[in-house]
Formats: sequence, structure tokens, C-alpha cells
Amino acid sequence: MLWATAGVVALGFLIALEIAARHCTGEPGPITNQAKEVIFAPKPGPLYGGMLLMMLVLTWRQRFIAVGAAIGIDVVFVLARWAADVKVTDGRYFGNGALWVMLGCAVIAVTRRTGRERLLLLKGVGLGLLLVAGRKAGDTWLLITAKTRPTVLDPYVATADHALGNPSWLVGRIVEASGPVGRFLLNGVYAQLALAAVAVALYQLRNVAAEGRFPRHHLVRTFLVIGLLGPGIYMIFPVVGPVFAYGPGASGTGGVEWAVTNVWPDVLPPISAPHPVLYDGITPRNCMPSLHTAWATAIFIHSRKGPRFLRYAGTFWLVATLTATLGFGYHYGADLIAGVVFTLTIETALRTIDRGWDRSGIQLVAYGTAIFTALLVSYRYLPMEMAGHPWVFGPLLVLAMVSVIYGYVRTTKRWEAKAAPARQPEPQPELV
Repeated sequence: MLWATAGVVALGFLIALEIAARHCTGEPGPITNQAKEVIFAPKPGPLYGGMLLMMLVLTWRQRFIAVGAAIGIDVVFVLARWAADVKVTDGRYFGNGALWVMLGCAVIAVTRRTGRERLLLLKGVGLGLLLVAGRKAGDTWLLITAKTRPTVLDPYVATADHALGNPSWLVGRIVEASGPVGRFLLNGVYAQLALAAVAVALYQLRNVAAEGRFPRHHLVRTFLVIGLLGPGIYMIFPVVGPVFAYGPGASGTGGVEWAVTNVWPDVLPPISAPHPVLYDGITPRNCMPSLHTAWATAIFIHSRKGPRFLRYAGTFWLVATLTATLGFGYHYGADLIAGVVFTLTIETALRTIDRGWDRSGIQLVAYGTAIFTALLVSYRYLPMEMAGHPWVFGPLLVLAMVSVIYGYVRTTKRWEAKAAPARQPEPQPELV
């Protein structure tokens, strides 16, 4: 029932986003863009990542057949495009095969499977397709934010960020000093966040086929909910980031003609009364909160139960992602604090639902929501006070984030202690 409800909600959301995209931007939405990839050249990464998740419900023999079928279909498509002299861009040479395999497994589940086998296979297909659709939905959301929010609130966040010492300017200079090697490494980590998430998810879901069921909670759930709720905050608090509002822009958008002043990362922005500023209609307003920070935090949390290598990788990915988001000028320090609180609140909410609305979980969700709301309100309405008293507001911002972290660690440890089976006393030898 829960999976059916989630499927209906997801479908309704995608339909609503399709309508909103066509109305607000005049462009097709996630459903249309996904349907095109049945034939047209797609981005291969998300599709093969989704297929990997789907294959967790298959046997090893079925997995080999699925991979072989996907590669074979892609070879046919590549040869057909080469014969027809069809030009593709951005390395989109293959990926259709993965989508065809997922759709084929859905057809097999409906026509050739029954009972628990059918349900498990449909869950696997749904999870894989939902991961791909989430990527499409995110791209559509970003376009909607750019088209419907002509002004941005970067001066407010940049002013408030003085309370934290303007970390984006500091880390930006460090990254520039690291040269091309440092930038290449950080850019790889930043761009391949989904790859790290798939690796952790594959570990968490490795026993699905053998056990015939999914675990009650796993990383993919948190990832999808973060992606679902985060863009809604973008619409309320549109921010483009330091490299755009105070620099030359990046990734082909922005420019000095749109910047408040071109000073990032060499000169700190002056403290002056902030006001909304007009920005271009292309750059996504995707800074508040930092979803890259939110997703990296979720990867870190879910990697804690894995082997040592996975724990180290989760820690590295979190630190490198935080460095990249600041060092490339994509986010302010205030965004990162909001992103951590955002993730922990969502993670607690999902685990609380699994536990039947545990009281301590509800209290922590309410507390995290209150802290997150207070952060946004303070960034918007108290930036001058924050910049004028950094030794007061800086520690307060960090303390607010740490209090949510502490609450999460304390609450989850209590849950795990209750869930652990009671230790049975060892039999004692009888005295004769």
C-alpha cells in the first residue's frame, strides 16, 4: 500500500511539473524529456545508475542477461546513428539500452510474474525509473526557478555570510592556488555525486534479491525526498551563488554584466544595506539550501554502517563536496549550514515514519524545521545585524547546526539501542 501510494504521488508530481514547465517556460517537462530518451540520445550515467539499482532485485543470471541486453541495444543505436550521420553532443553516445531494459522488466513483471516476485520486480523497476525521473524533475525545477524568479537575494546572503567570515571567498582563493590538479579533482567529486550515492545504495540494498524485500530505510529514499522538497525552497529564497552574483559566472551562464560587483574571490563584498537584484533568465536559483551539501551529508550518514572503505569514502566525499561548493563559488557558507540542517530533518522524518511516529523523532523533526526556518528568516531580515556582530551571530549559526547534529546522533543512538536484541546470559555450570 505504501509503495502504491508513493507511486501515485510521484506520478502526480511529475504530471504537475510537466504542466508547470510548459506553462512557465514553454519547454517540455520531465515526462516528455524522459520519453524522448527511448529513441533519442540520452545522458548515459543516470540511466545506467537506475538500471544498476533495478538489478538488485534480479538473480545473477538475470543481471548478466540485463547488462548484455542493454549493451546490445546501445550498440544497435550507436550503429544506427552512425549510419544515419546523426550528430550527438555531450558524450551522449549510449544509454537507451538501460532504459529499454528497465521498461522491458516492467513488462515482464506484469505479464510473466505473480505474487511477491511481481511486486519485488516492479519495486526494483520503479526505484530505477524514479531515480532517472528525479534527475529530469530536478532539471525542470531549475529552469522554472530561472524563468519565474527574475530577482535574486544574493546580497542578503552575502551580507549575512560576513558572520561566518565569507568562507566562499577564502576557499575560492585556496582552490585557485591549488592549480588545475586541485580543480580537476574537486570538479570530479562535485559532478559525480550521484555515482557516490549509487555506490552506497548498492551496498545497502545488496541483499534485496536474496531476502525478497527492500530494507525499511535506505539512501535512495532520502536522496529523492531532498530533491523533491529542495527546489520548493529555491522558489521562496532565490539565490544564484557568489561566482554569479559577485563574479563572472560559470557553465555558460551569468556574466559580469549581471553581477552586483565583480570581486569574487579576491575582494570581500562591502557591507551595505542589501536589496533584491535582477539576474538573467538562465542561471538556476539553486543555492538556498545547498542540495549538494544536503546529498553529500546523506551519503556520509548512510555510509556509517558500511565497511571501513565505504566510511572513508563517505567522509572524503562530504569534505570534498563542501570544499568544491565553496571553492567554485557555487554556494555561500550560510547555504551549507542550511543544507546540513535540511538533510538531518528529512532523514529524521523518514526514520520516524518507519518507527510509527516515534515521539522523540517528531520532536527532533519539529526542532530541525524550526531551526531551518529561523536560518532563512535571519538571512533575509537580519543580514546587517549579522554582518555587524560576527562574533555573536557566527557562533550562533554554527551552534544551531551543531544542536541539530547532536539531536540526530543522540536520537538515532537511542533508537538503535532499543532495536538491538537483548543479550542472552550465558549458561552457568551447575554446582554439584
